[in-house]
This record gives sequence, structure tokens and C-alpha cells, in this order.
Amino acid sequence: MDCIITSRFAHTVTTSKARNIGNTSQEFQFDMELPKTAFITNFTMVIDGVSYAGEVKEKEKAKKQFDKAVSLGQTAGLVKVSGRKMEKFSVSVNVAANSSATFILIYEELLQRKLGKYEFFARIKMDQPVEDFEILAHIHEPQGISFVEATATLFTNDLSSDNYLFSLKAHIHFSPTVEQQMCPGCESSSINGDFIITYDVNRDEKLGEFQAANGYFVHFFSPPDLARVPKNVVFVNDISGSMGGTKIAQTRDAMVAILNDLHEEDHFAIILFDSRIITWRKTLTKATKENVVKAIDYVKKIEEKGSTNINAAVLKAVNMLKKERLQGNLPERSADMIILLTDGMPNHGVSVTSVIQHNVQTAIGGNMSLFSLGFGNNVAYSFLNVLSKQNNGLARRIYEASDAVLQLQGFYEEVSSPLLLEVDLRYPDNEVDQLTQNHHSQLFNGSEIVVAGQLKNDMNNFIVEVLAQGNLGVKVEVSTQDILIFNEGKIRNQCITTFLFSFSVSLRLSNNYSLTVTLRHSVKFMIVRHTKVWKRRHEQQAYLGFYTLDSHHLSAATHGLLGQFYKGLEFEIDDLNQSKVQEKLNATLYVKGQALSVTRHWQKDFSRDVEKGESISCWFVDNEGSGLVDGTISDYIVKQLFGFV
Repeated sequence: MDCIITSRFAHTVTTSKARNIGNTSQEFQFDMELPKTAFITNFTMVIDGVSYAGEVKEKEKAKKQFDKAVSLGQTAGLVKVSGRKMEKFSVSVNVAANSSATFILIYEELLQRKLGKYEFFARIKMDQPVEDFEILAHIHEPQGISFVEATATLFTNDLSSDNYLFSLKAHIHFSPTVEQQMCPGCESSSINGDFIITYDVNRDEKLGEFQAANGYFVHFFSPPDLARVPKNVVFVNDISGSMGGTKIAQTRDAMVAILNDLHEEDHFAIILFDSRIITWRKTLTKATKENVVKAIDYVKKIEEKGSTNINAAVLKAVNMLKKERLQGNLPERSADMIILLTDGMPNHGVSVTSVIQHNVQTAIGGNMSLFSLGFGNNVAYSFLNVLSKQNNGLARRIYEASDAVLQLQGFYEEVSSPLLLEVDLRYPDNEVDQLTQNHHSQLFNGSEIVVAGQLKNDMNNFIVEVLAQGNLGVKVEVSTQDILIFNEGKIRNQCITTFLFSFSVSLRLSNNYSLTVTLRHSVKFMIVRHTKVWKRRHEQQAYLGFYTLDSHHLSAATHGLLGQFYKGLEFEIDDLNQSKVQEKLNATLYVKGQALSVTRHWQKDFSRDVEKGESISCWFVDNEGSGLVDGTISDYIVKQLFGFV
């Protein structure tokens, strides 16, 4: 097996050679298990020096041609489902006496990032030890490889591979001898196990990694150092009669582990269903330690009976989340999700699967995610798969084995930490074409979004904008020397030239004079760096001016020294008089039930011209704004400029 992985794309060539040393022809069967996400690009048989190239067909067409070929006694291969992660490719051929046959299978796959790593998975099955056993893997990642590990579960012996890691490349070599493949004391000499390579890449770029070749590009987006978004999850557990025995016990154990993994800022609910719909509590509950303990006690008492009403159970979960949202009981920026655990077909209430899919999709309306876990071999997995994909989620089959709890926990770990919601990766229309999916309802911790497309022009001035809802922990610090962006206390970037910042915040620094900040394409303000000069004293001082360009989208609760005035202020001016000494206009300002003495002065407004400004006439309030601002001016003074937000 020779595998070359470049930019997460794996190209694997497997070569298997068999020799018939008998005096009569024998049938030899070549079996190879492939990852379900892989696709075959070539299959060739070499028999007595003659090559026979296979023709790769789409699955449905291939099945019909396979059946026809078998009926005519011809050689053909077919891919079938085989286990949790794999599909099985099989082909049989007659090998003449004292002859050999070589099988060359080439397949490719885009490795997906899960739980912070990429995984290359190879299933090896052989009836006996072989003289020449070798696995080679070569990994090249332009970003650099942060770590790589190789493990094998093929033999009872504790064997290791030779791994060589450089900054951008890794080489892995695994070649056990015939003696090392033997199992002393074992009844069978067959080999059945896995060879797994896991690795990850360096992640320094905030907007991801771009690669371009032959007029196409690929964008890998998995930003580091993001705060997780709180989640609101409703667990919908099937307790019908068919869940009895091992399944219900495994569900209890898995739910205990999952509940213990909830964060305190999360909210959760538990719905049990057979022909009935039973809720643990009428509303979602905050995942405090006390509430989690009570939920675990409840889950441990689950008993199974009755038939299966999936439609009513899922719609109940949807309505619970909708109601909590409407009443403002959930964090504004949090992920709503439903996790359905079931083992069978719906047979109570609405039982037509297409109707259930329509009902659920209509009720959810794209506002939450539905994940389905199907137990056992008889589960209607295709129904659950469509149900989940229609609602921004995915389905997994949970095999009724001793590790079912680990399977459940592994699935939950993948979806338990949402980082971004409604992720929209935007590219200039005049620069790209034929984009793959560039909008995703969520990005989970340890995963990655991959977008590919065709380039209309060169990438010299290529710009991407990533918009998403995050936990925005984002703080912008502007001083007369630097402009810095912090996320959860970590420096995210330093402004040097014009750029776009992600997550619905645009920052634009112009000629070292001003920084314009736009929130959600609406609220806009500008910070301008000024310099005050005293020519007579030969002194100057830099200071910042804060100007609001668009504030009508701000909340009525906006406050602070400036925010308290964003919604307007009712006032009247009276008692105008000209000062004889200073030749300034004095007046009385009636505001907030008080009469304040004010004076007319000229002031510079730099919102339109950041370099020269515009002279405007303003009323100035004496006594540090006493009576105009809420509280006193000392309420707005901090010991350190960046002491708190």
C-alpha cells in the first residue's frame, strides 16, 4: 500500500499479488475495504503479464452490470457496505496452474478533520502472512505539520512504524516480516486489523489557508483560538419496547457520560418517547452541577415499553426550543440542537417517513440542527440520514457492540462544542465560479470547512470575507500608538493596512488616521487619531476622537459616556446673551429637568474629513457636564484605559 497525502487529499495505491502453485486452476478472490468517503479511480488486473483495466461505474449502474457479468461467467468487482466506516470491494478471478495474478486498486479521498485531527484509515485483511508486506505513506502540507502518529492493530506483536517528520513533510514506513506477522499459539494465521495515521497542520492564518493550481482554488477554514458558543440541546430518547436489553442500558450509560460533559452555560432538556411523549421538565434547564446530577438520576431510571412515535417526539423538541427562544430564556448567540436516539421505524402516530421528514423540516425552518443516532442493524438509517441532512445535521449508525457507549460519546464530542453559527464564506463574484458549498449552519471545535472553486483570474488581489455568529469575546483596543484586536484575552491581529475582520465585524484602517468599525453591516463608528499643537509652547499631544457614523441600529439599552445620548436628547435653549468680556454667546440649557449654563464655541468635526476636519458650532456645558450626563464624570474614569470593556 502506497499512499500520498497532499493538502488533506489522499491518493492510495494498493497492490496485491497471488500465485497459484497448484496443478489445477483455482479461483482467487481479491477483497479490499475502503473508507466510505473514498472513491475508486482505477482497478487493473495483471494475469500472466497481460493487463486488464477495469471500468469504474456509478453504483446503481455498476450493480446491474455486475449481476449480468456474474450470470455470464465474467469477472467483475462490486463495492458493498461493510461495517461502520468501510465499504468492501470484491472481485473473483480464475488463476491458472503455476500462474500469478496482480491486483492494483487506486482510490482517493479528501480527509475530514474531526476532533482536531485528520485520519487516514486502512483496513487490512489477509488469510495468511505474506512475504512482502509494506505500507508507505508520504504527507505534504504547505502549512506545516504540527504532529503525526501511526498505529497498527494488525498483529498481536507490539510493532511500530518508522516515522520521519520534517516541517512540511512526514514519511511513514511499516513493513513487518513474516515472523512478525505470525501469532504464536493462535488457531488461525489470518490477519485482520487496521492501520491508522492521524495528523494535523499548523494553523496561523485567521481566515484559513488558500491553495491554487491549474485555475482552481481550495480554501480550508478552521480558525484557532475561538471561544465556544453555548448550546441548547434537547435529547430525544426512544424508550419503545425494541430498545429493551442492551440498547437501553447502553443509552443510559452514554447519556450519563454526555450529561457530565455539558458546560454550565449550556441548556438542556430530556424527552422520552414510545407511544407517549414524556418530558423531564417543561422547559430547558441550565446545565449547573445540581441540575446535571438530577438529570442523571432521572436517566438511570429509564424503562422501555410501547411503540415508536418519532414524529410527535421530535416536534415536541422543536416547540420547546422555539418557545424558549421566544421568551428570551436562552442566550442570544447560542446553538439550538436536537439529538434523536432511536433504533427503529416509526409505527405510532404519523408513520410515513416522508411525511415525518416534511413535518420536521417545516417546523425547524432552518433555525436549529437535528442529529440522529440509529441503533442496531434494523434501524431505518436512510430515513434518519435524510431527516438530519434536511435540518443542518448528520446521522450516525450506532452498532450494538461492546463499545456502543464509546461510539455515542465520540459522536457527541464532535458536535458538543460549536464555535461559529451561520458561517458564510464570501468570494468576489468577478473572481470565482463553480463554488462548492460556502454556507454552513455551524462550525464545531476540531472540524474544518472546505470550499473549492474555479478562478476566473489570477489570485493576486483575491479577497475573502467570512461572516459568522460567534461568542464576538472580541475586544478592539485603540491607542495613539497601536490598534489591537483581542479575543478572550489573546491578541488576534494588529492593524497595519486595510483589511476585513471576520464574524460580522469589519475594520478598516486608513492612512494611519482613522479606524472605521462596522458591526453587522449597520452600526458604524470611527476612531480618529488627532494631534493638538501649541505653537507658542512648541508642544504637541496625540489624542483620539470617537465619532458615531450610524447608531440607529443600536439597542435602547446602550449606555456609557457616549451611548446614553445615541437615542436622542430633548432640550431647549433660552436666555441667550452676548458676553462682553470674552465675546462669546452664553445661554441656559433646559434638559433632564435642570437648567444648565452653556457657552457657544467652535469645534472640529473629523467624521467627514479625518485630516483637516470641519468647523461646527457647539454648546459647551460647564462643571464637567454635571446635570447633563448620568451620574458624575468620575463614574466614567478608570485607572487604566484598558482595565475592562
